[in-house]
Amino acid sequence: MGGRNPSAPDGVGEGMSRYVVATAYGGPEVLALSDEEVGPPRPDEVVVAVRAAGVNPADVKSYSGAFGTDRAQLPKRLGLEAAGVVVEVGEAARRVSVGDEVVAYRISGGYAERLRVPTAALVPKPANLDWAEAAGLMLTGATAFHALTVAGVGQGDTVVVHGGSGGVGLMAVQLAKISGARVIATAGGTRHDFLRGLGAEPVVYGRGLAGRIRELAPHGVDAATDLVGTDEAIDVSLELVANRHRIVTIAGFERGAQAGINVLGGGPGADPGTDIRNAARPELADLASQGRLRVFVAARYPLDQVAEAHRQIMTGHTSGKIVLET
Repeated sequence: MGGRNPSAPDGVGEGMSRYVVATAYGGPEVLALSDEEVGPPRPDEVVVAVRAAGVNPADVKSYSGAFGTDRAQLPKRLGLEAAGVVVEVGEAARRVSVGDEVVAYRISGGYAERLRVPTAALVPKPANLDWAEAAGLMLTGATAFHALTVAGVGQGDTVVVHGGSGGVGLMAVQLAKISGARVIATAGGTRHDFLRGLGAEPVVYGRGLAGRIRELAPHGVDAATDLVGTDEAIDVSLELVANRHRIVTIAGFERGAQAGINVLGGGPGADPGTDIRNAARPELADLASQGRLRVFVAARYPLDQVAEAHRQIMTGHTSGKIVLET
């Protein structure tokens, strides 16, 4: 990102912006579009014209009631990550200029046409990614980075990635391979060739999973990441990995706590890993810029079809990212 430019061209960064809001707690039917006047940035903020925003399960949970139903928090804005163009710069902002293409994470209210974000949330957009890919890079990438870091996955390890074809799973597979690990990934049979293309050894989940993994890794498994939150994923991980400190879950909060494994993310009692995830951002951007880390976009929706996008992600069977485009 370049030097500071205190203001945008005439009229840019001002005016009305559409954004998505949850008007109540419930299902996707509570989502609606609203309008607001986007004011000038505070000294350490910029205004970003959003080109795309990543859709994540946490967005759904924020209004489904999974994280509580405090009506004082309504209406609730959604969106933790986005990509776009800087159109106005606060007077104290550094290293960012009007016209910079950026990725913003962690943010609030990313489902919008324009928004104000702190400069600390920005990293340069990898030039080789399109807007949808850039918008889908950070949350899944940082989550996978956090999980693999806590599990201590590195050169020579054999790691099981439960849910290897999901959004976080695809990132975990790639990052584990980059670190020099051997990756065994669970997924439905239709995704096996795709996972092989990423260097993983796929295995079908379901009855007999532990035995199938043992056939692939007769000398044992060093670590496991549960990215789906099923009893099977946690049970098989406990059966195969001797050191419980090298097992992580990002979804099985209650079971994980009972089993004494690492519980990560935004759920009750979980470690959010804020410092690790923030530190991952420039590394993820660099790996993507080098073409070593890919973002797979499963579906793209316009902003006014946000409910349809959420219905798709709620199926739990998407392979890659779902993205809203403005």
